[in-house]
Amino acid sequence: MIKPTPNPPETDTTSPYESLDSKKFHEAAERALDHYLNPFLPRRPALKPNTIYKIAPGIDSEELLANACETLASAKVMANDFAGMLDASQRHVLLGIAQLIMLGELAVNRVLDNLELKADASPQ
Repeated sequence: MIKPTPNPPETDTTSPYESLDSKKFHEAAERALDHYLNPFLPRRPALKPNTIYKIAPGIDSEELLANACETLASAKVMANDFAGMLDASQRHVLLGIAQLIMLGELAVNRVLDNLELKADASPQ
């Protein structure tokens, strides 16, 4: 009698780790799977932040906000002055940037005003 399906193929009794190439292939496959299936594992140590422009830790918040306000005001003036030297399309872009700087300056000014109001309202 003839069987409709052939006998199962004979299995190879050799280990996949017997040759050096198969071991390298297995290690590469494991690294690839780890890369795609465990993406949140840290790959390298975190970078140490550059401290060349570090602000001293003891500076008062109000002083920092005042400095930020002055810096934003200066950046706004520089952007507006430079916008006068450009043609129409580039001028519009730079004036938009100057307006964003101005909005940041207004926000910092509001925080400074709130700090002054709290200082005035506190009993002395």
